[in-house]
Amino acid sequence: MAALKALEANLAKDTQANYVMAEYVWIDGFGGLRSKTKVITGVTLPATIESLKARLPVWNFDGSSTGQAPGEDSEVILKPQAVFRDPFRGGSNIMVMADCYTPAGEPIPTNTRAGASALFAKKPEEEPWFGIEQEYTLFKDGTPLGWPRSGARSMGPCVQLGFPGPQGPYYCSAGADVCFGRPISDD
Repeated sequence: MAALKALEANLAKDTQANYVMAEYVWIDGFGGLRSKTKVITGVTLPATIESLKARLPVWNFDGSSTGQAPGEDSEVILKPQAVFRDPFRGGSNIMVMADCYTPAGEPIPTNTRAGASALFAKKPEEEPWFGIEQEYTLFKDGTPLGWPRSGARSMGPCVQLGFPGPQGPYYCSAGADVCFGRPISDD
C-alpha cells in the first residue's frame, strides 16, 4: 500500500519548467524491451495525454544494435502507438509505446503489432480479447511446493524417486496429487 501511495504522489508532481520527457518504448529483435527519451519543450504544465500525443514525433534509432536491422542499413523508425503517464518520472512525463518500421514505412519483421492492427481493422465491429498466461512456481523453505523434502515418493504421476515427474500432469492441473498451492493462487 505504501508503494501505491508513493506512486500516486509521484504521478501528481510537476516539477519541470516547460518540458515533458517522453520515454519511447519498443520491442527489440530479441523480444526484449528498449527505450530512449525525447524531451518535448514548450509544454504548459500540467499537460494532458491528448495534448502531448499531438506533439509526439516519429523518431528513429540504430537497429543494428537491437537485432532489428543490418549494420549497413541500420535506421529503424519509431511510430508512437499508445501513450501513458510515466509512473517512474511522475508529473506530466509520459511513456510512448512505439512500433518499428523501415525508413520506407514497412513494418520490420519483429513488429507483430502492425499485422495484428491491420487484421483488427478488417472487422472493427469485433472486439479482440487478450489473456495473460501466468506461469510460476511456489517455493516453501527453498523447495518447490509439493516436492518432498527428502526420501522416495511415488504417488500419481510422481514416479521418480523423491521428485515429481515431467510437467504434463501438472499443466492446467486439478487434484491433490498434481496441484499444489491452490489457496495461494486463488487469492
